[in-house]
Amino acid sequence: MRRYETTYILRPNLGEEQFSEIIDRTNGIIGNDGGTIIHLERWGTRKLAYEINKETSGHYVYCDYAAPGTTVQELERIFRIDDRILRYLTVKLEESIDQETIAREVERVAAAAVARSTASVREDEEETEVESGDDEDLEEDASDKE
Repeated sequence: MRRYETTYILRPNLGEEQFSEIIDRTNGIIGNDGGTIIHLERWGTRKLAYEINKETSGHYVYCDYAAPGTTVQELERIFRIDDRILRYLTVKLEESIDQETIAREVERVAAAAVARSTASVREDEEETEVESGDDEDLEEDASDKE
């Protein structure tokens, strides 16, 4: 198997249900061909650098996976047919990858996601503390003026 990353852009007006349906179908193609998804990330709707098929924004999806070369051919065939997909790009990251390496990469990505969410929670808590501290300062200022 080889390791690939595919980034594809969906029409932004499809709605969450169709986004999920396209992503699930793509994941199914990878899984049915014996591939493994290492990391899937929905980047959300973003402004395009230039207009594509009269669209100025698109819903971005990033997928890092290990699969045989025939899987990429099938994915790109489906992407060409489906007019809900504006653009796609597949890049080969590694010529050969074994199951042990795939398992390590999946664990590494999961650990990084946990670390990001923990850092995000800490930042939110710190912001809440700062905001509540600002309120106390305002109350003290108001009492000093009286």
